[in-house]
Amino acid sequence: MHKRKLVLTMLAVQCALSSASVARGAEADRLMKLTKWERGVKVESRADKVGFAYFWFYEWHLFDAVTKGEHTHGTHAWKWNVNAKGTLAQMNSEWLKMKVTAAENGAVLTLDITNTTDHDWPEIAAIIPCFNPGNPVKPQEQNHIFLDEDHEHTYFLGADGLDLIKGQYPREIHFNQQYRPAIMAWEKEREDGKFVFSEKWPTSNRDAQAGLLVRESEDKKWTMGIAWESFISAQGHNPWKCMHLSVRVGPLKKGQKKTIRGRIYLLKGSKEDCLKQFKRDFSK
Repeated sequence: MHKRKLVLTMLAVQCALSSASVARGAEADRLMKLTKWERGVKVESRADKVGFAYFWFYEWHLFDAVTKGEHTHGTHAWKWNVNAKGTLAQMNSEWLKMKVTAAENGAVLTLDITNTTDHDWPEIAAIIPCFNPGNPVKPQEQNHIFLDEDHEHTYFLGADGLDLIKGQYPREIHFNQQYRPAIMAWEKEREDGKFVFSEKWPTSNRDAQAGLLVRESEDKKWTMGIAWESFISAQGHNPWKCMHLSVRVGPLKKGQKKTIRGRIYLLKGSKEDCLKQFKRDFSK
């Protein structure tokens, strides 16, 4: 009798372990898959090959961030490491660390940044990652459902909700309304009082209210998006058909560091579904 109870107990334990393993496997299947990409990280659905996008960190500096100047080039020359399960991607340098953690509808972003330069960064200092459907030089790798050639599916979060980035200047830049006074008071590098990037990114009179930029697929079945808890500008429709939501890294004095949270969204659903998820993620 005792032996029979022992066997039954062992079987119960094995069943429990097996069930837990199956559950963990099912949970892992719901997470996005992360892989190294030529300029950063690719985020893709494990269940549907239609859903994928690319994260390049980072392309530009704004307002004395890292490099002194109004608008200067960033880089993609970082060493990325991705774990075997494709659930964690990390980039570590002396002053910049980025962690991308796979989630059910995208990925969680954690940026740790230290000011190792010889100047303090002002409150509007920002760096601009590029979130895109793929390098146009390699169309076979692009996600064509997210190209938005006619500028009809890309939105920033404006005063009245999601606001279409379109009009006479579809590449116009929408500044964070909270920092608009400081941005406009910036001593411009051009003699005519305009920003050096005004030719390609005209300043819009429609300000962004929160750090979210989203794009629906042509059939409106998928949505890609990027969010940061602290931002300076939202802009899109560049040559890579990309979306630029800048990360506000200022103010940061020499030697100081800070951590900034962000989020990549890649979900089956509408822009409204993405907005609801954003509000849950950044409710504070």
